[in-house]
Amino acid sequence: MHLRKRVLVTGGAGFLGSHLCDQLIDEKYDVLCVDNFYTGSKRNVAHLLGNTYFELVRHDITFPLYVEVDEIYNLACPASPIHYQEDPVQTTKVNVHGSINMLGLAKRIKAKILQASTSEVYGDPTVHPQPETYHGNVNCIGPRSCYDEGKRCAETLFFDYYRQHNLKIKVARIFNTYGPRMHLNDGRVISNFIVQALKGKPLTIYGNGNQTRSFCYVDDLIGGLIRLMNTDDDVTGPINLGKPGEFKILELAEKIMDLTNSESEIVFKPMPIDDPMQRKPDITLARKYLEWEPEVALEEGLKKTIAYFEELLRSPLS
Repeated sequence: MHLRKRVLVTGGAGFLGSHLCDQLIDEKYDVLCVDNFYTGSKRNVAHLLGNTYFELVRHDITFPLYVEVDEIYNLACPASPIHYQEDPVQTTKVNVHGSINMLGLAKRIKAKILQASTSEVYGDPTVHPQPETYHGNVNCIGPRSCYDEGKRCAETLFFDYYRQHNLKIKVARIFNTYGPRMHLNDGRVISNFIVQALKGKPLTIYGNGNQTRSFCYVDDLIGGLIRLMNTDDDVTGPINLGKPGEFKILELAEKIMDLTNSESEIVFKPMPIDDPMQRKPDITLARKYLEWEPEVALEEGLKKTIAYFEELLRSPLS
């Protein structure tokens, strides 16, 4: 009899985590979803609760966890500035203590483990686009440092466990990702613009709108994570996962207003400290080792995301 692989997803009720749980269930894995619901939501995984091969556990990974699994995807961490700056010490703890706990678990049970790192490890980059060999232009004492430096330290821990304990690790550096189940009030640019446009409120641009971002649709990103997990053990990463297309924030605002038929105005506010001017992944390694290429065009992905927020805003729970 074929036994399903048992997979732990930390942060599994979050935006990315819930989509990962969906895909793993579709691919016939047995999924243990762990979340402390700081930014994750039961609503994101409610449709899975009746599935025999899905289990949901409330747990904070800054405390040890004792389970038996074959693979671990470590996605637990608030990912938007509003949320990770609200309790910066806890953000650092979930990246450092949480990683130590998950690495310790992987070491004990001989599981393969993937770390969801971030393009924020590159800081405000002076190299464009950003390859994995670029070490970044970072500020270790700014208001965003709890997240940026926490993720950098997590990468350090992963590679030290790899070198010291021969642990099977994978590190993905995730660039801007969007799609259904983004948090309604997470302050990220796509969700901000969509919610403001749908409510007829002014769209808020920080800076002059000429800063650029690259946006990857969630389904593409999840496919990249699973492909990375399934590579040979000598492929550790870090590997950039993102869509290389580059858009000015002002262009994005105008596109969302067009797609929502919004008559909102655009207002400009001061740029936050350490907010990067440009962000674009070099995905040469992902193409080479994962044979991965994001396929969903921005307009197609935005339409799906807008439809999700329209439904969410109609809900009495929103």
